[in-house]
Amino acid sequence: MKTGVLLINLGTPDSPSPRAVKRYLTEFLTDGRVIDLPLLKRNLLVRGVIVPRRYKESLKLYQSIWGKEGSPLLMYGKKVKERLQERLGKSYQVELSMRYQNPSIEKGLERLKGFESLIIFPLFPQYASATTGSVLQKVFEYLSTWQVIPETRVISTYCDHPSFIQAHVARAKEYDLETYDHILFSYHGLPERQVKKADSTGTCLVQKDCCKKNPRCYAAQCLATTEKIAEQLKISQEKWSLAFQSRLGKSPWLKPYSDQVLERLATKGQKKILVFSPAFVSDCLETIEEIGFQYKELFIHKGGESLHLVKGLNDHPKWIEAIEKIIKT
Repeated sequence: MKTGVLLINLGTPDSPSPRAVKRYLTEFLTDGRVIDLPLLKRNLLVRGVIVPRRYKESLKLYQSIWGKEGSPLLMYGKKVKERLQERLGKSYQVELSMRYQNPSIEKGLERLKGFESLIIFPLFPQYASATTGSVLQKVFEYLSTWQVIPETRVISTYCDHPSFIQAHVARAKEYDLETYDHILFSYHGLPERQVKKADSTGTCLVQKDCCKKNPRCYAAQCLATTEKIAEQLKISQEKWSLAFQSRLGKSPWLKPYSDQVLERLATKGQKKILVFSPAFVSDCLETIEEIGFQYKELFIHKGGESLHLVKGLNDHPKWIEAIEKIIKT
């Protein structure tokens, strides 16, 4: 009897066309775990304001990163699936799904129906309700309709797993770290209200050093990942910063903001910056376009000389090895 492994990432439009981008953004942003407003208000905001105003800009960005094999997120996802299957062998069957659009979670699960056991592996190293939580909710909705639900194991976080950290270390060794004035670890942001809603300890964004008191918090897990990578690479604490990117709307998000940190570094005379993105296991819009182009342009405009982005784990052999080890742990 085989074990099914379902790798799940966030999602991507089916094509860089206006219709496909609109469809993707609408499905993504009407998810109640992404924009946590009441259903009616959320739909009015997304369908009536956000998507009509933002889809053209998003369309241009997707068109700028689209390749012959499609979106980088899907391209690398397929490669990871294939290479992980090779490592795991015939006792496992690996499938790839996306939370939004295609290949869908429903189809991925259907291909694993009848297996003795399932392993659900969200491709989000740090747990957040808007990512891993949304994926698991959708998975369980489909599984709840099955007559026979197999033994199911969820990999909900691996933010500081030694093999995951070593995969980032392997990537980092492609760069001469000593030549950089500062190193920024930039993670996808979350609204502060979502972090507080997920907190059962009463410490998040309230008490001093709260990230050391609630290890299940998204921000705390981002810090854990950063500290482990910095420790392995022997980067002194004064030489790195942690910040959050991709904020949307006017409500406060996790701070500090990556763009503002880069502005400060430039004005302080830091000329050469290296940026890690450990929340993204695959290069995507947020890494290639937001960091690699927008943040680079901002940093240089403010007086910096160069900003380099560490490549995502993508299909690096150490990342494939890490997934295998995490699954078999």
